[in-house]
Parts: sequence; C-alpha cells; structure tokens
Amino acid sequence: MSIKVDPGWWKTLFDEVYLLTDARSVCDEKLTRRETDVVCDLIPLEMHHRILDLCGGQGRHSMELSSRGFSSCTVLDYSQYLIDVGMEMASRSGCKVEFLQGDARETGLAGSSYDHVLILGNSIGYLPCSDDDSRILMEAYRLLKPGSWILVDVADGEQVRDSLNPNAWHEIDEDIVVCRTRQIEGGSVLAREVVVSKEKGLIRDQSYCIRYFEAETLRDMMIGAGFETVRVHRDFKLHDKEGDYGFMNRRMIVTAKKPEDE
Repeated sequence: MSIKVDPGWWKTLFDEVYLLTDARSVCDEKLTRRETDVVCDLIPLEMHHRILDLCGGQGRHSMELSSRGFSSCTVLDYSQYLIDVGMEMASRSGCKVEFLQGDARETGLAGSSYDHVLILGNSIGYLPCSDDDSRILMEAYRLLKPGSWILVDVADGEQVRDSLNPNAWHEIDEDIVVCRTRQIEGGSVLAREVVVSKEKGLIRDQSYCIRYFEAETLRDMMIGAGFETVRVHRDFKLHDKEGDYGFMNRRMIVTAKKPEDE
C-alpha cells in the first residue's frame, strides 16, 4: 500500500514532537560538534565571516560556531517554533546568533551579503516540486559574496536507495516509542511516522516525502545554479553509535564556490 503524503507536510512537522523524535540527530551536542568540525575542515571559515545557516532549524550549528568565536551567524528557517526555541537557547547560553523566520526559496535578504551559506542536516528535498531545490540553491548563490562558499549536507542517495530499512522503531524514553514505515517511490522516500506514548496513547501519525540526491545529480544542480569548484565528499558517518538514523546514517557533503568575477 502506497503511503499518502500531504504536499504541505513540511509546514507543520517541525515542532516540539520533531525535537523528540529526531533528538538523536538534532539535539545531540556531541554530534553537532562533530558536524561543525567537518564544516570547518571543508570550507575556509574565518571568525569575522558572515555565515547564513539556511534551513537551520533551532540553530544548533550556528550556536556551536558562535561558541567557537564566529561573530556573525544568522539562522533562517520556515518553522517559527524552531526559531523561537533557538532564540531562547541562544539567549540562555549567551550566543550571539540572529534568528529569522522565512522561506529559503525567497529569503528577502540582501544579495551578495554572506561569506558562507550552510545547508545542513538534509534540509533540501522537502518541497513538493524538485525545481524548489534548485530555487534554494539559486537563492543561496544570490546571497553569497563573489568568491564565497556554500556547503550542503544531505543523505547519500546511493546509500538510501540501496540500504533503506522499510521498517524501524526506537524508544525515546520509557514512555514514548517512534515507529516509521518507509518506501522508495521514484527518487523519493515516503515515510509514515507514528509516535505513541505508552501512558497517553497516540501523539502523532503523519507522513512525509523527501527526495534523495545522488552525487552527480547534486553536482549538476550546483553547476546549474552558477557555482564552480564543486566538490563532493561522500560516506560521512558521524553518529558514534550503531542504529537506524534514517536519512542521517550515511551523509554526502557538497562544497562549491561562487565565482570571483560574478
């Protein structure tokens, strides 16, 4: 039976339940530090650079960068809930991070104003039309200064296609269980996520659809958006424990540069 997905699922999924169901990936400080180490290794960040964390959720990477001394980090995400959580966390920790709610396809931010754009944690492939992924990359290109860099972190599509587990579950604590059913359809993974409290019953039953990318496809998208010096880095595995982390098990990172003479 095919999983039925509302095309607007991405507008409502990223809330307090998401921070529970995906906590192993998006609320793990050690994992965030390892991911940030990779970012710092792959692109030439300097402390004064303006960094845009696009589709950055609650801003965990920007807060980590801020804690390391990077002085100008901005997070933009569609989810107002995650933006509010990030602002509270940054205020509590003393991190100087700017948070903005907006659409990554059309941010409204000034062009040629950032030294780096980061798209981390498999944050493209959610929108209904594949052209929207290219629109996000073209918007990132517009926002970058000439000679500046983009870094995109996504699931390795080849690994997704060849090894996706159709059924997975994990316990968040003694009470809450997350069950996922997945199937590949075309170039996307359709998933149904059921979250249950042993004490209170059903918390969430929602389906979603995420496109996956293979190396050459993403390279071509980058070039099509105008980028040069495109490099693909494959088979990152940043979780330190075995387990089914869905799209976060095997990662592919693409770095690229906006031409100097743009």
